[in-house]
Amino acid sequence: MAEKKVKLNELGLTKEDYKGQKSTLCLGCGHNAIVGQVISACFELNIPPEKVFKVSGIGCSSKAPTYFMKRSFGFNGLHGRMPSLATGAAFGDTSMIGIGVSGDGDTASIGMGQFKHITRRNLPFLYIVANNGVYGLTKGQFSATAEKGLALKKQGQNRYVPVDIVWEAIAGRASFVARTFSGDPQQLKALIMAGLHHRGIAVIDVISPCVTFNNQDDSFHSYAWGKSHEVALHKLSFVPPVEAIKVEYEKGESLDVPLFDGTHIILKKLAHDYEPTDRARALQMLEDANRQNELITGLIYINPKQKSLFDLYDLPDTPLNRLPDEKLRPSPESIEEINQLML
Repeated sequence: MAEKKVKLNELGLTKEDYKGQKSTLCLGCGHNAIVGQVISACFELNIPPEKVFKVSGIGCSSKAPTYFMKRSFGFNGLHGRMPSLATGAAFGDTSMIGIGVSGDGDTASIGMGQFKHITRRNLPFLYIVANNGVYGLTKGQFSATAEKGLALKKQGQNRYVPVDIVWEAIAGRASFVARTFSGDPQQLKALIMAGLHHRGIAVIDVISPCVTFNNQDDSFHSYAWGKSHEVALHKLSFVPPVEAIKVEYEKGESLDVPLFDGTHIILKKLAHDYEPTDRARALQMLEDANRQNELITGLIYINPKQKSLFDLYDLPDTPLNRLPDEKLRPSPESIEEINQLML
């Protein structure tokens, strides 16, 4: 019997090299689909696992980094505090690629303050929100993104209007904002690839159904509702810098968005004549979609020219976490000079 040939990427690694521990999430959980597409994206982009740091907060979603890239650096932090971890780690070594996985509770409730600050600072970082509308780890209470009127077993009926993570990200001046559905693997992977190459904060709100606590057919975070109400703005393609860009669509039907490192996002327009670099139009489109109960997916807003947090500081070429003490600590002479100036 012939031995099955294992596919290798340009680094000589298999997809197995990008996997983590075995998932302990519920069978069918949308978060597992997110994990699978992170693995596929990093494998296909030939990213060395050791060049990635992964961080998370608390919740079912925040367990996800355990399940991909076991050779990467990782830290599971406090509830809602993942942006602080990400900022510190990114400044420690700006050559690293940061991936964070949070949840709707971790981001839109206790972590909202930190979320707004990481978006306005535009830290180069992929911020994935696994959004299922419930606190799955603590048995299915409503989260801040649960739709008003949702009735869940043993929880009663939700009285509050939901937080829209995409709206909050755009309002917070994030430079890359997208929404997708865990049941759409092709779109999810393309957005992850683009987010990994974006020079700034890339927020991807992933509607990720909780099959245990929030998968009723009429729930806005269920598989059935997502499949029947999804309206894709465009068909996404991510083009690495080594590949020739071939746009086969007629003029006016596609949009080429170049990123800072030579990569490109090709958008083929489907449902709307839509321009994702228009921030005001993005907010209006979200308002219209919410009113019509549409799940708009795709790249909703991007500003590839917005300065990142790294661009605002005169950082040395040597990563901060590798600088010797004599470079990090001011000399006694410089301290004395400063003290004299204070007299």
